[in-house]
Amino acid sequence: MFVAISSRCFSDVPFAEACSLISDLHYDKLELWMDDRSEHLKPSVLADNPERFVKQYRESTRLTPVAMTLEHDIEPVPFEAICKLSKILKITQITIPAGALGTPFNEEIDRLRNRLAIANTAGIRLSLKMKTSTLTEDPRTAVELCQSVQGLGITLDPSAVICGPCSNQSIDPVFPYTYHTHLRDTSPSQMQVPVGLGEVDYNRIITQLQRCNYARALSVEMYPELITGTDRALELRKMRMLLESLL
Repeated sequence: MFVAISSRCFSDVPFAEACSLISDLHYDKLELWMDDRSEHLKPSVLADNPERFVKQYRESTRLTPVAMTLEHDIEPVPFEAICKLSKILKITQITIPAGALGTPFNEEIDRLRNRLAIANTAGIRLSLKMKTSTLTEDPRTAVELCQSVQGLGITLDPSAVICGPCSNQSIDPVFPYTYHTHLRDTSPSQMQVPVGLGEVDYNRIITQLQRCNYARALSVEMYPELITGTDRALELRKMRMLLESLL
């Protein structure tokens, strides 16, 4: 396992600036967070010209790209281009969102099979983000989706359970299906709190992942809108040092 950071932590600034700030915090592995509703990284723009972005990326930072996350679903054709971009950058992990609560299960299965077939063609692991207000807010449903779409994994985000309507559920069934992780500290009443003041048991999570032979990223993902500017760098450093101390 290794520590990485999502560019989501600095999604309030341009991507190149985010990379510079992340380097200053002594992270060396990066997850690219994309959202067409943000000015940070738009998947529609990247899909139009993947090669151009790769050139810009290599000229602007030495951070090693290890994963991608799409905040919202995109259509099959641009998703295929994003998979092509991932392959060029030697990224083997993409996280996509689950359908919103109320989405018919069979309809979601069809969508996921389509996206997985595209990802498989590019040699990409595909996983569903655990998130409140989506089908994966309940760990049991997240596992059922993976069992129905063979080869699909889960991006483990314990915050979605701790600070969600399924807080009485255990995340243990998710570990065998975990392809990726998103970590921040969380309390039952707040999605994001200062490191050490929440209820995320990082040591137990790492131990359980090790038992499942997980050897990929522990990706720090903090929401900039939930943290003040001066505290952000401190919290991100604390999280990196905490995770590194447990590995």
